[in-house]
Amino acid sequence: MGARRLAVVSAGIGVTVILAGAATAAVVMNAGTGTAAPSKSAARQTAEITRGDLVDSTSVDGTLTYAGERRVYAGAAGTVTAVAREGATVTRGHALLKVDRKPLVLMYGTVPVYRTMRRGVVDGPDIRQLEANLKALGYGDDMTVDGEFTYATELAVQEWQDDRGLEETGAVDASQVAFLDGPVRVSAADVEVGDAAGPGTRALTVTSTRRTVHVDLDTDHQGMAKKGAAVTVELPGGRQVKGTISDVGTVATSSGQEGDPDSGGATIDVEIALKSAKTVGRLDQAPVSVNMESERAKDVLSVPVEALLALAEGGFGVEVVEGSSSRYVAVETGTYGGGRVEISGPGLAAGMKVGVPGR
Repeated sequence: MGARRLAVVSAGIGVTVILAGAATAAVVMNAGTGTAAPSKSAARQTAEITRGDLVDSTSVDGTLTYAGERRVYAGAAGTVTAVAREGATVTRGHALLKVDRKPLVLMYGTVPVYRTMRRGVVDGPDIRQLEANLKALGYGDDMTVDGEFTYATELAVQEWQDDRGLEETGAVDASQVAFLDGPVRVSAADVEVGDAAGPGTRALTVTSTRRTVHVDLDTDHQGMAKKGAAVTVELPGGRQVKGTISDVGTVATSSGQEGDPDSGGATIDVEIALKSAKTVGRLDQAPVSVNMESERAKDVLSVPVEALLALAEGGFGVEVVEGSSSRYVAVETGTYGGGRVEISGPGLAAGMKVGVPGR
């Protein structure tokens, strides 16, 4: 019912008025007529009965971060001589780190480097990725991007290796290239300059550059998390941005301490894509609040919560104001949301006026 506290006071025969905050309104029944008029001491204020969707939302905690965390491993043995700094963005053709001053270069693709790519190997999507990246970087004018490692591909590789300070072998392996989905942001450097490295050494933790909000959603509320549903995210400082649920986990994990099943409930992972991601800044792991739709009533009549009257015989009613007169109508209440409440009752229609306490 919102953040306002509702107080209940007796006010005449048959009706108890719900008061919001410090506002007061006295109502007396006209005996035998079934109508009521506000006392002369109360300012008459009205609100309109409206028809439309009524949405109730629940606020949950989230974290503003970056999507798609991945690990990057060194492919060569030697000493780390350079490493991308935390928070840096690395794009195609640039070094993620250097071992013995030889760069491990980022190229875009979804197939990892699982073999040495050279002339004579079987055609494959990894070679197509390599050729596409060489083309994008300006190499291989005579090369066709077709997944076949040809002589033209070898020449393009050698030209690229020369420019990058690599031995011009015409062959490419995991010591020279890392294929990742696109530009990456370094979230953690797992090695430092001077560290020893070898094939399989964890060197970096990276993410995509796409902003996302992560929510560990209590499984009791998992019905609120529907892929594609709109949400509102409140950022540090109070600014709000719109978002859409992009992914909902299917495996629940315990949020309690290991070995103590009663220390916390189970949660599912929910990811939220932001519609104005470029405006949220570069903060990582910042706490945010996410307003998620918990209930929606479609095409219903509603009034402000303050318009509800608690009837002495039980239930609720509203004061329908018609010109200088008014009458009480018993109502059934439904969904609450946005300071309004769904109502239904005999003779009620959109556009009618109902009395509300003076503010």
